[in-house]
Amino acid sequence: MSVYKPVKYVIFDMDGLLLNTEKIYFDTFYNILGKYGKTYTDEMRIKVMGTVPKDTYSIFIKDYQLPVSVEDLTNEIFSQLLMNMEAAELMPGAEKLVLHLKKNNIPIAIATSSGKESFEVKTKKHRTFFDMFHHIVLGSFDPEVKHGKPAPDIFRVCASRFPENPAPEECLVFEDAPNGVQAAVSADMQVVMVPDPIVPNEKTKLATKVISSLLEFKPEEFGLPKF
Repeated sequence: MSVYKPVKYVIFDMDGLLLNTEKIYFDTFYNILGKYGKTYTDEMRIKVMGTVPKDTYSIFIKDYQLPVSVEDLTNEIFSQLLMNMEAAELMPGAEKLVLHLKKNNIPIAIATSSGKESFEVKTKKHRTFFDMFHHIVLGSFDPEVKHGKPAPDIFRVCASRFPENPAPEECLVFEDAPNGVQAAVSADMQVVMVPDPIVPNEKTKLATKVISSLLEFKPEEFGLPKF
């Protein structure tokens, strides 16, 4: 018997979970912060992982004491990201799991902190894959998402857009970032975490279950159809 509660709906984060964008973010942030004489540390990576861009850049400016406005830093970083994001590949196990859930008529959706333009660039090579989702909530663009992760807004909004408006306990979230896990827990949902290797163990404790790759996930543990 499973120790987890059975679910009927699945919500996925995107960056670092379905799409391998973390290296692109790292290289971009590292290079731009380096121009200001600052080092993009693992500690900072963990702090901003999963946050909406305006929160990410506000943290950079405050913590690194950068002599630049949020708007100017946003424009500088965004132009660099857009040049590189089209190369993003799917994470191991992402296609297998999403196809499996889709074929078994499990409602699936995405809740990502991305904005509209960056989402279009990141997913350009993978249109068929992203068309399998019932809906996609863009945290930086959606007016109903008042507060970014670690606030629960994005997951609550995402769940409400399934036709049945399921209860939180009926939803399972997949996340890679501590901020995203906190958001899911605050939304009263179970959450499977696939953390980046730099995330320390103490930052994974809130997750319902921790796995090192989507390939390790066993759907039957959460009452979902077995592979």
